[in-house]
Amino acid sequence: MNDGHQGGLSPRQRAMVVHPALKAESGLRAPQSRLDEAVGLTQAIDLDVVAAELVPVTKRRPATLIGKGAVERLAEIVKANEILVAVVDGHLSPVQQRNLEREWACKVIDRTGLILEIFGARARTREGTLQVELAALSYQRSRLVRSWTHLERQRGGFGFLGGPGETQIEADRRMIGDRIVKLKRELEEVKRTRELHRSARRRVPYPIIALVGYTNAGKSTLFNRLTRAEVLAKDMLFATLDPTMRGLKLPSGRQVILSDTVGFISDLPHELVAAFRATLEEVLEADVVVHVRDMSHPDAEAQASDVEQVLRELGLAEIVDQGLVEALNKIDLMPEGAVHVVNQAARRPTAIAISALTGAGIDQLLACFDEKLSESRQIIDVSFDLHDGANIAWMYRNGEVLERTDDETQTHLKVRLDGANIARYHQMQAKGGGA
Repeated sequence: MNDGHQGGLSPRQRAMVVHPALKAESGLRAPQSRLDEAVGLTQAIDLDVVAAELVPVTKRRPATLIGKGAVERLAEIVKANEILVAVVDGHLSPVQQRNLEREWACKVIDRTGLILEIFGARARTREGTLQVELAALSYQRSRLVRSWTHLERQRGGFGFLGGPGETQIEADRRMIGDRIVKLKRELEEVKRTRELHRSARRRVPYPIIALVGYTNAGKSTLFNRLTRAEVLAKDMLFATLDPTMRGLKLPSGRQVILSDTVGFISDLPHELVAAFRATLEEVLEADVVVHVRDMSHPDAEAQASDVEQVLRELGLAEIVDQGLVEALNKIDLMPEGAVHVVNQAARRPTAIAISALTGAGIDQLLACFDEKLSESRQIIDVSFDLHDGANIAWMYRNGEVLERTDDETQTHLKVRLDGANIARYHQMQAKGGGA
């Protein structure tokens, strides 16, 4: 039996993807679309998908999830194609995973294991890496068996256990438990540090515009288009994990921070949503939330529902209902004249058809950001010494000067400013400094 230990999982190993189409869980998406997504997830970690199968399941089998006939038929496919990894796009109990490995004589991972593997490959910040390892260890501890530790170790992952297949399960459990305690301590430290950084940003606050969307909707491509940053932007699921932030100057001259976030996905196990909440924390502070949608995808509507549901769970129901901006992306992949159809599919009053790839609609999107930020603007009256050029220039640069009167010693301005810049102005004045 090949248990996956012979040489580990090097890139481009042959894989099979199986989507168990449970009749009771058909939902909004077609089974074929679910299978295609699972194939994309598997390819995202450089596995070579040589077989992809839809398996109808009338009821879950406690031993193998899918029926005996399907297990035997897939075993022949595994053998004939020399497949080393089988990805089951569903939740497998430890017993089901072990039984399928025995029947198919290859490594088997379920959807949770696969997503964790992708998170592990994509995490870039210290906190992201710790969150991934914590989620992976918690998942692994529940497996009762060695699970897929060699998978991420051979792919440059965590390496948190000893030699492949040799460590006793009890020793593994003890090591995992100790590591989890240590990780939680480290995470608390990182969170405290991050909070200090965030406080520092609040002292010189800029409005934050956060990009959210289903995985592979084109957020990173749009981020690069807007900021000209070299963020990993590939036609690959989960290309972005940790929030990436860059400065951006809007057409009005207003300076903002643009934040690119982790892609959402359907059926993300609850414990993973909790583990990766930190990657969405920037969204909670955003002044404008932009929902980037792939309008060329057959499941665009279902994907949008998934994203909005997660935003509501994060406590952003009000933004979803009233303030969400929709960037209707990938119109370059739509047939000519389909922009009308795209606009009809908008779920929000503020929706703009764009192509992050070609730049179509980007000017309108930037103008929309300015408009949204202006909605929250307040009018304040300020007075400066006539010779205080720095503060006067700052007001003209960051606000809309509605009225100006100069007397012998002072300049009096009536200025419309957004909340972030009002806070910034007050903080600068409290320090006794100029702009």
